[in-house]
Amino acid sequence: MGYALHPAAYGDLEEIHDTIGRYSPGAADRLLEEFLAAFDLLATFPHSGFHRLDLTSRPLRFKVVRSYLIAYAPELEPKWIVAVIDGRRSPRVIAAVLRGRE
Repeated sequence: MGYALHPAAYGDLEEIHDTIGRYSPGAADRLLEEFLAAFDLLATFPHSGFHRLDLTSRPLRFKVVRSYLIAYAPELEPKWIVAVIDGRRSPRVIAAVLRGRE
């Protein structure tokens, strides 16, 4: 595995899975599989994501999976998944989450 998750990113995945799983356990499992596939892809192609200077000045990149943003550090080995956040949230809230995970 060429990536590792910030401890809080595990919580992000659990929260997303639990929330969706209340209504559709199958959909929650499929979304989790999409995230894991995206993590694998980012480990192989770390610069495939994009920068969001409006969210952080750190050298993080972002990848979109459905409506979620995966924030990750492409230069670290293994690739460091910082957060998985609903991209529909306020940019200020997303920026605050990222600041809290330095």
